[in-house]
Amino acid sequence: MKKTVLGGAIAMIGVLSAHAANAQSNVTIYGIVDSGVVYTTNSNAAGDSIVKVPSLTGSFPSRIGFRGTEDLGGGLQAVFVLESGIGMDTGTMGQGNRLFGRQANVGLKGSYGTLTVGRQNNMTFLATLKSDVMGPNLFSISSIDPYIPNARSDNAIGYLGAYSDFTVGATYSFGRDASNAGGPAATNCAGEVAGNAKACRQVTALLGYDNKRFGVTASYDKMYGNTGAAAGLTTSDSYDRRTTLNGYVMAGDVRIGGGVMARRKVAATAVNNLESNLVYVGASYPLLPLMTLDGQVARHDVKDSGNDSTLAVLRLTYYLSKRTAVYGSIGYMRNAGQAAIALDAGGTVGTGMNQSGVSTGIRHTF
Repeated sequence: MKKTVLGGAIAMIGVLSAHAANAQSNVTIYGIVDSGVVYTTNSNAAGDSIVKVPSLTGSFPSRIGFRGTEDLGGGLQAVFVLESGIGMDTGTMGQGNRLFGRQANVGLKGSYGTLTVGRQNNMTFLATLKSDVMGPNLFSISSIDPYIPNARSDNAIGYLGAYSDFTVGATYSFGRDASNAGGPAATNCAGEVAGNAKACRQVTALLGYDNKRFGVTASYDKMYGNTGAAAGLTTSDSYDRRTTLNGYVMAGDVRIGGGVMARRKVAATAVNNLESNLVYVGASYPLLPLMTLDGQVARHDVKDSGNDSTLAVLRLTYYLSKRTAVYGSIGYMRNAGQAAIALDAGGTVGTGMNQSGVSTGIRHTF
């Protein structure tokens, strides 16, 4: 009997070892290190200027990540991503000092799309990737709404699939911001809450169409609050909703992109309520094979208020190699009424003051 059991165990180990040997897997370490110097005017109520090394971003937020796949056969793969943000000014971790604050998820990928579980980029993050020519630049629409480049969901199930020229996707979070760590666009909601089907929940969805000449993408994003959440979202009936329509068109080598984001926040206290439209348009033009000029204008219109803001920015990027580039940006933010949106992401500005800025930096990808 013992010999039979031992023989069976040895045979099973052999089968598992053979399967492991046949499985094709790989892990990639990747990242971006991007930093520079920025000068802005009117950085406080006294109208003083400031020179600093920015914390949140230069032309792209710095990060280090680990991405892995394993071939399971039949066109199916196991996939995972672990990605950490880096504050290049002090060397701290980003996203409120989370270890893998940018992404931490695992899933399966096949011919019908990818299904993931964990902290992940949601559909608002993906919706503007092709239409927003500035991306998460220090001067960009990310300054107006810092949620855009930080649109991630904790405790989430996600799906993304491509069918010919169409892309569909969705995420559902059982509870946002399980960590009390802050960071841009965090709501500090308490994660999953027993007995409350809406508390801290979030749903996002995306539908897009792309070809070589043009593309259009629509997205929907609604997050609920709960006790202790930030920005007035202190009940499960309070919510923050964003709906976007974005597109781009190619005119030769020039990419022209734009879009609109309609936002409505219904908070527990009326002072935190918000209804606004963010409209942007920009263009990216390759001046030379190794040099690109990007430009963008945007308007943030707050409903029934004179507290509106207008952004204009230009960026010139020169590629020293495929992985290394130097860049410079100039920008201007006009704040009307009591608006106080800083030109530089994560920066400050005096209430109702306009702000000008210049930045320069270097970016390396690996």
